[in-house]
Amino acid sequence: MNILLIGSGGREHALAWAISKSKHTDTLFIAPGNAGMEECGKLVQVDVEDHAAVAEFCAEENVQFVVIGPEQPLVDGLADILRECGIKVFGPSQAAAQLEGSKYFTHQLCDEMNIPAAKYKKFDALEPALTYLTTQGAPIVIKADGLAAGKGVTVAETIEQAEAAVRDCFDGAFGDAGASVVIEECMVGEEASVFALSDGNNVVLLPSAQDHKRAYDGDKGPNTGGMGAYSPAPVMTAEMMERTRKEIIEPSIKGLAARGTPFAGVLFAGLMITAEGPKLIEYNVRFGDPECQVLMMRLQSDIVELLTACADGTLDEETPVFDNGVALTVVMAAKGYPGSYEKGTEIKGLDTIDNDNVKIFHAGTKRDGDKLVSSGGRVLNVTAKGANVQEARDRAYAAIDKIDWPEGFCRTDIAWRAIERG
Repeated sequence: MNILLIGSGGREHALAWAISKSKHTDTLFIAPGNAGMEECGKLVQVDVEDHAAVAEFCAEENVQFVVIGPEQPLVDGLADILRECGIKVFGPSQAAAQLEGSKYFTHQLCDEMNIPAAKYKKFDALEPALTYLTTQGAPIVIKADGLAAGKGVTVAETIEQAEAAVRDCFDGAFGDAGASVVIEECMVGEEASVFALSDGNNVVLLPSAQDHKRAYDGDKGPNTGGMGAYSPAPVMTAEMMERTRKEIIEPSIKGLAARGTPFAGVLFAGLMITAEGPKLIEYNVRFGDPECQVLMMRLQSDIVELLTACADGTLDEETPVFDNGVALTVVMAAKGYPGSYEKGTEIKGLDTIDNDNVKIFHAGTKRDGDKLVSSGGRVLNVTAKGANVQEARDRAYAAIDKIDWPEGFCRTDIAWRAIERG
């Protein structure tokens, strides 16, 4: 069948790569895509913010299935419009996508379903929030309630930092996303990510992953969209995965179904593994970036069969198979990221990397004549697999050594936690 993939980042390149290998894929259209995705399908210029235009394109090109990569179109209701037009979609409805669209929405669901999460309080005005901070102390977590492109969360080490973060939200630093603020306790433990597919009723747990948010080695520097990831996460033992399923994922799916807003798509649970067990930090309603890249590297099943099962309500018939080894990705970003950075710098050497165990997913690239140049902050995801984390990491960094891009940088310690565990 003809398939349309929405998105342009490294996550979408990984999805496009997996979808292009499926026996069910005839033509894969990608809107808007990037330079790396040219090998996977046909890049098309469709305004994904114009939902009617997306539906019209699907009708013109006989697209039978749409995979929505990023969160914004889901929160904006693109999946609903396409379903109304009779087009099969992978991705939740606008109502269910509020799991990512509103931190408060997720906390309410956790309260309702007795899901372990951080203690919290929501505020719609500055002064009550500031007063509350003085009663709580630090460290403490400040979150803009709405979508803020991954930039609306501050883990404040001092009350002064917390007050500044609250003021930023109410002063409009994150637009409408900061009109309400959620203040949470700072949970202690190790972070991990778990992904689950759902068709609204059934749940299939995917492997765990662990990412690195800080920009520099040693988990120093500002937070980013993610500078690397690996799968599986050693902290997510079989026991911890089962507890996550029973205590967090399944109650969430049941709660949304009971509300009349079933969740069909991929649920991305950001977890804190505490002394008491797993607790929910946040939900995302799409694959993680760069976690998706390591999951796709390990996936051995046909991804289109898994994604269409979510749309068809037949997920109970699917059992995905993943490589037993480890996959790891290192993000190469433009120098200056996540602050200001230069675009349009030339990248060379990718054609020298010819290895079945290594795949380079493009996150922010474009063509400039016959040159490959950068077009974003996070630019390349150098992804490798191996029998263990050390082998996967060695292969990824060996590939990076062949890339000629002086204007880029990467962390050199991805998966340090897993390496320390031995």
